[in-house]
Amino acid sequence: MNEELKTGDPAPNFNLPDHSGTLHTLASHHGSWLILYFYPKDNTSACTTEALAFSAVYEELSEHGVPVIGISPDNPESHRKFIEKHDLKITLLSDENHSVIETFGAWKLKKMYGKEYMGVERSTFLIDPEGIIRGIWRKVKVKGHVEEVTERLSDLKRRI
Repeated sequence: MNEELKTGDPAPNFNLPDHSGTLHTLASHHGSWLILYFYPKDNTSACTTEALAFSAVYEELSEHGVPVIGISPDNPESHRKFIEKHDLKITLLSDENHSVIETFGAWKLKKMYGKEYMGVERSTFLIDPEGIIRGIWRKVKVKGHVEEVTERLSDLKRRI
């Protein structure tokens, strides 16, 4: 198992497809801040709420050159349907073999209804223009999370 990522660590690279099959990498975002979040499944209640919350601040973040990317094990077709159904503005990437999810330490043992299984722990990473992790949120509770991330981003942009 990899050592867990910490604030100040370089963000691991990724190369994953979006809903249209276009590949996205960390390197393609060099020079801009990036909000990268991991979520369990398209079209589930909390995941939809989180995606809609990030989409609600998309315009404001875009004006400042800050993309938001969500990553889940869902396939590109599932992402396409999710985006269309909810008119999402953010980019969603497919990590079907969960290799990037694992690299970021978001693939965890979970429990539901007394059963244990491996799955995505809702997590968010704030990455600076040089590819350094400046904020990490694990075991994210959706309510108020987007506001917390955008406040941290604003604070960091003022100081860095």
